[in-house]
Amino acid sequence: MSSIFARVFPPAVREVRILMSQTGPGSSGTREFILANYPVIKQNNQDLPVLIREAEGTPARAFARFERGVEKHVELENLPSSQVASRIAELLGISKK
Repeated sequence: MSSIFARVFPPAVREVRILMSQTGPGSSGTREFILANYPVIKQNNQDLPVLIREAEGTPARAFARFERGVEKHVELENLPSSQVASRIAELLGISKK
């Protein structure tokens, strides 16, 4: 699934924020996604802020800020890593090609 993220994101994407619990079982898929995909995302989008926020008890969610201040988010709690990747790709407007 990491090949989806091995590209430059659309220019409308201004910031990506991922929130999760450091140890909570509901965030395990999100943690796996970050470990597998963060380096590839940053390698291809060096100037894009990608923020990872960990706080105990926080449900796993991803937010994207787009041009003109538009924000969207998706819930990632209790999802396996592959579904986390699909949801984040959908949020950012990127697809398998």
